[in-house]
Amino acid sequence: MNWGKGLILVFIAFGAMMATMVTICVKQDDIHLVTQQYYEEEIKYQEHIQKVANAAELGQEVIWFDANTKKLGLELENGAEGTLWLFRPSDARMDHKIPVKFSEKSPLELDLKDLKSGYWRVKLTWKNDGKEYFQEKKINL
Repeated sequence: MNWGKGLILVFIAFGAMMATMVTICVKQDDIHLVTQQYYEEEIKYQEHIQKVANAAELGQEVIWFDANTKKLGLELENGAEGTLWLFRPSDARMDHKIPVKFSEKSPLELDLKDLKSGYWRVKLTWKNDGKEYFQEKKINL
């Protein structure tokens, strides 16, 4: 066999490989880059942006964390109620959702000593006087 035949065989093999790859890519239909409910998702995201803006207008952090005592505190107005989400990015099985309701102005303190040490995100969504808010804090235990 001379180098001419070898070169032709390499081109044929390359063409067959490319045709196979294109065929496989064209037949895939389980890849969806855009959701079917794009408009509804956009409205939800806009609502989330509004909640973050509402919390920023308060001018104060409502979530605080003391690393020495491993206590998490929430300070909201009387009548506020919402959900506290302790989110562990590395393991979803450790996530906790806690409903919160404030009947007086005193801060609510949670002891986090029982949680596994590492990186956590604390997300708080609450509603007060018909207005919704969202605030997030990143902590290390």
